[in-house]
Amino acid sequence: MSSVPLTVPRVVIAAPASGHGKTTVATGIVKALTDRGFTVAPFKVGPDYIDPGYHSLAAGRVGRNLDPYMVGTERIAPLFAHGAAGADIAVVEGVMGLYDGATGEGELASTAQVAKLLGAPVLFVVDAAAQGRSIAALVHGFRSFDPAVRIAGVVLNRVGSENHRRILTEALDELGVPVLGALRREAAVAAPSRHLGLVPVAERRAEAVAAVAALGALVDAGVQLDEIYRLARSAPPLDVAAWDPAAEAGRRSCARPRIAVASGPAFTFSYAENAELLAAAGAEVCPFDPLHDEKLPENIGGLVLGGGFPEVYAPELAANEALRDQVAQFARLGGAIAAECAGLLYLGKSLDGLPMCGVVDAEAVMTDRLTLGYRHAVAACESVLAAAGTRVSGHEFHRTAVSPSAGSPPAWHWRRDGGAVTEGFAGTRIHASYLHLHWAGAPSIARRLVESCGVV
Repeated sequence: MSSVPLTVPRVVIAAPASGHGKTTVATGIVKALTDRGFTVAPFKVGPDYIDPGYHSLAAGRVGRNLDPYMVGTERIAPLFAHGAAGADIAVVEGVMGLYDGATGEGELASTAQVAKLLGAPVLFVVDAAAQGRSIAALVHGFRSFDPAVRIAGVVLNRVGSENHRRILTEALDELGVPVLGALRREAAVAAPSRHLGLVPVAERRAEAVAAVAALGALVDAGVQLDEIYRLARSAPPLDVAAWDPAAEAGRRSCARPRIAVASGPAFTFSYAENAELLAAAGAEVCPFDPLHDEKLPENIGGLVLGGGFPEVYAPELAANEALRDQVAQFARLGGAIAAECAGLLYLGKSLDGLPMCGVVDAEAVMTDRLTLGYRHAVAACESVLAAAGTRVSGHEFHRTAVSPSAGSPPAWHWRRDGGAVTEGFAGTRIHASYLHLHWAGAPSIARRLVESCGVV
């Protein structure tokens, strides 16, 4: 597909570090602009699944991720163009601090890199609760660190008083950096968190709706939305061809297998492009909820069990014995199964002592240790997900541990801390692993899974 100039206004929301209020400001801007009648395309830098859920709620359209590590830098602008189609403005929430990315990989996967790839101006959110004139030194340092990153405005978060706001604004005026908003401390918009971050929207929808509405009202009152829209319009045209799942997935299968995809509160971690690639490869995607559905969808040839929080819902998952038996029967009959993280735990023998599906000969428990980080991995054997030797880039993010940690054969090989790692469980009809993948980074995954399906 030939490239065309993309002129959608766009702005990146960044901060000096985590905890300064990026999600508050980004979600509030998306909601406030949507309430004013704009069609807003929301994005999140990095592998985060939870923030895009709040973005989706605010925008009324799917929130998407932009992760150069997982999909490659060359796909960031095309994926952005795909997700921003038909939008009046795109709002991109950053990850961690502006220049933080994959450990040991320079700027790779940082908010700064994505801002440059999109040619987007940066709106810098600073928690000003304990700052005065020194805020100018902080902003100056971030602005001068990489002149190719355009910090074009600041939103002050957690401002204590009108006098406090005036001190901060005067300091930033000396730099020529405009203050485009100031938010006071506001408990009503706090979202609950737990061991892996915010609680997903699917687990607290009524409360999430109220929190997002409060964020929109807070931002509408405290941020200069007209100026932010003007800032977004200053982004130059991007000469890019939009990402096309049909072109990426390759030739559509003559058959049209039905593939069941786990959803609901226990399985909330998924990228929209994964399902789009499955559909483009010829599958009929059939969502189901392992918490409540006692049967798998009818006449399926494949089963996808993505990420989420099964440890929170282990009693309910264990109590749904009818579905656990169906999953085990599907595996015994040779159904194609792809599982990652939560899916791996659900397929195991037990989770915190409670019975799961027993498809994978492993037991899982919650731990105090957070396993977190990007991984370059190589498929250890032939499976429904990947040919042996396939190279992928993924992400681990969990506080559980399975024993044993790998089967024979394992799913992946990678290196960590200078040593070789084998991880996951794989075979000709199954692939179960902790590794999260964004299938846009390896679209052959979707095509291979669809071609592996036969009605069971």
